[in-house]
Amino acid sequence: MPLVHIALRAGKPEAYRQALFDGVYRALRETFNVPEDDQFMTITEHEAANFRYGATYMNIARSDDLVFIQITANNTRGLDQKKALFRRIAELLGESPGLRGEDVFVNIVEVAKENWSFGHGLAQYAKSP
Repeated sequence: MPLVHIALRAGKPEAYRQALFDGVYRALRETFNVPEDDQFMTITEHEAANFRYGATYMNIARSDDLVFIQITANNTRGLDQKKALFRRIAELLGESPGLRGEDVFVNIVEVAKENWSFGHGLAQYAKSP
């Protein structure tokens, strides 16, 4: 049950933003075994003055097309799955909407399964004693 937040500079058309959603969701399905319809995602757009990044940090030449993708997910995936996810997101977003790999910044925040409530004020993943 990943929760995805995507941040980018303002001005991209709706089709571009939808392609971001679609690519990230597809990568999650393919590499993190996310179930169908498990889509909880947001996009925030920022004016240039409110969007800062290191243009060459770690010797990666980023552009103003940079997107930040933060994924909160259960702490149940291994290193190989995470590497596969990073790679697949970059590949898919390269295909559509045409992002360069240098402009795909991904961060995973891992949480324990009991830290989710999907509605009704219940901790659906928490094990009962």
